[in-house]
Amino acid sequence: MGMNGITKRISITDVARRADVSITTVSRVLNKVPTVNKEIAARVEDAITFYKFKPNATAQRLARGTLSTAIGFVIPGFPGIFHSFYAVELMRGIGHGCETMRLDLVFHITDGLNPLRSSYAGGLIFADIIENRSQVEDAIADGTPALVLNHAAGDLDVSYIAVDNVKGGAIAAEYLISLGHKRIATVTGNMQTQAGRERFEGFQKTLMNAGVSFETEYFYKGDYSRRCARLAAERFFALDNPPTAVFAASDDMALEIISVAMESGIKVPEDISIIGFDDNPAGLFGPIALTTVKQPLFAMGEEAVKVVGDIMQGKTQGLFRKVLSPELIVRESCAPPSS
Repeated sequence: MGMNGITKRISITDVARRADVSITTVSRVLNKVPTVNKEIAARVEDAITFYKFKPNATAQRLARGTLSTAIGFVIPGFPGIFHSFYAVELMRGIGHGCETMRLDLVFHITDGLNPLRSSYAGGLIFADIIENRSQVEDAIADGTPALVLNHAAGDLDVSYIAVDNVKGGAIAAEYLISLGHKRIATVTGNMQTQAGRERFEGFQKTLMNAGVSFETEYFYKGDYSRRCARLAAERFFALDNPPTAVFAASDDMALEIISVAMESGIKVPEDISIIGFDDNPAGLFGPIALTTVKQPLFAMGEEAVKVVGDIMQGKTQGLFRKVLSPELIVRESCAPPSS
């Protein structure tokens, strides 16, 4: 014991380091998950004994059933977050879910580096995992009810509700191919996100399987922002052999590409077809209604609250995992190629 009987709080990280295992493994031993290898479990038990480690108060309050009635919504901060249909739609769904279940909502924008003080919330909902994996691991280790949205986190012991983004990218490619397009470009989402990578993967595979070649000049690595979509469109339109169709990994980007086309005197869909992703209502109100791939963001947010709320109240146990299917919404921004 140090001065005034205060000692450094031993954390699960110390236990993991001493036992030479991951934090997840320690958490499995603490939560008595039966699948842990006996030898490894013994090493973890030794480390727990050595440090006289006790899981934190949140886990103990959970056991006593006196847990906070707030849900923490953790979202990685990105530029333009409050203009983002994706973020706002998830917030709407989560807000509505909290209202229905009489829960409070604590909103946390993160850069992923700070540990979350999860004591203020009885449960946590993470919007994706971008550079904040350790925050999700801490929640699992603490026994805080947690769910990840828009990321199928199969490698973590955590509940999730995700969208089949590979299928979403494939749907967009299939539709453009079915109209007869051969020169198809794409502006991807942020490739650090599972959604960005998987939409591109589904798109590219579908082109390959259909024997449509994908040129590197038709690939633009985006970040879901209007700015990058404008740069991509300017580059595509300046090519000697411009694409006849573009798949943008978000509606925001698709709408910006339509704007650039119109400024350049390029007609949509006569000269170029454009398909987005999200089903953002803004896509209905421009000069050309946007064809898009719909993902049920509001419903995802609402269901996430129900799942986490039920775990908090001890109504359900174990992991909840669901992957939703995106669907094609055909409007006016795609047509067969004219050239």
